[in-house]
Amino acid sequence: MTHRRETELAAHGFYWEEGLHFPLTKKETAALVAYALEEDDTRHDITTAATVVSDRRARCRLVARRQGVIAGLALASEAFAQLDKAVTIRIEHDDATRVESAMPVMFLSGHARGLLSAERVALNFVQRLSGIATLTAQYVQAIAGTGAHILDTRKTIPGWRRLEKYAVRCGGGLNHRMNLSSGVMIKDNHLAAADGDIMLAVKRARAVAPMGIKIEVECDNLDQVSVAIAAGADVIMLDNMGLMDLREAVKLVDRRAVTEASGGVKLDTVRLIAETGVDWISVGALTHSAPALDLALDFD
Repeated sequence: MTHRRETELAAHGFYWEEGLHFPLTKKETAALVAYALEEDDTRHDITTAATVVSDRRARCRLVARRQGVIAGLALASEAFAQLDKAVTIRIEHDDATRVESAMPVMFLSGHARGLLSAERVALNFVQRLSGIATLTAQYVQAIAGTGAHILDTRKTIPGWRRLEKYAVRCGGGLNHRMNLSSGVMIKDNHLAAADGDIMLAVKRARAVAPMGIKIEVECDNLDQVSVAIAAGADVIMLDNMGLMDLREAVKLVDRRAVTEASGGVKLDTVRLIAETGVDWISVGALTHSAPALDLALDFD
C-alpha cells in the first residue's frame, strides 16, 4: 500500500495517527482521577492515618518489575498531586519508553500519607495502560520488516477508549476506528440484515455515509472478497482466514483496496499472517486481554 493511500485512509478516520500526545484534557484527567480516588475512599485511609504521623515526609520511586513499555504517567502523576498539592515529581522515562526490569520510571517526594493513599490508584492506571503498550510493542516487533501494521479494535473498557487506544500508539500500533462514526464497517450481522447482499450493503452505505467516509467489508471467504472488490469497498477485512486463503485474497484484491487480517491473531502466528502480504492486522487482544505491566512503588 502506498503512503498516499494510507494517508488518505487516515485522513478520513479509518485509522488514527494522532501521535503520542496524551488524549485527555487537564480537566478530563483531573475528573477521572478524582473519581478513582473517591472510589477508593482515599480521604478516609484508616490504615495510613493509624500508622503514619501527619507531617511525615517520604521519598519513593515507581519501578518496573519487568521489561515493558510505559503509558499513563499523566494519570499517575495526577493521583499523587491531588492528594498532596506540594508533591515533587520527576519523570525519568516518559510514556512510550521501553524500560527494563528494576529501572526507575518516576521519582516522588512529598507527604507520606498522600503518597501512600494515592499509590494503588496511580498504579492501577499506569499498570493497565503500560500493559497494553507492552503487548502492542510485542506484536509490532513480531512483524518488523514485513510492511504490515498492527491495529487495535473497539474492544475497550467503556469510558477508557481514548486512553487504551493511546496506549496502543505508545506501543507502536495504529488505531482502527475510534467510534462508530469514524468509518463504515459492514460485518456479518449487517450482511445478514441485508440478505447477504454485499453489493447492496455497500451501495446503501455509499448513499448515506458522509462524504469521504471509507467503507470496509468483512469477508469470510474468497467469493465474498471478489464481490466486495466489485462493489468498490475501500478496505477488505479477511476474517478468520487460513494462511493460504489470505495469500489468495491479497492477490485477488491486487491493491485495489486495503487488506486487513482479523480474528484469532496470536503472537506466535502474527508474523506468518503478516508475511501473506496483508496491509493491516487487527488484534482485539491488545485491549481486551493485555496483562498489566508489573510496576511497584518503592519507598526509601
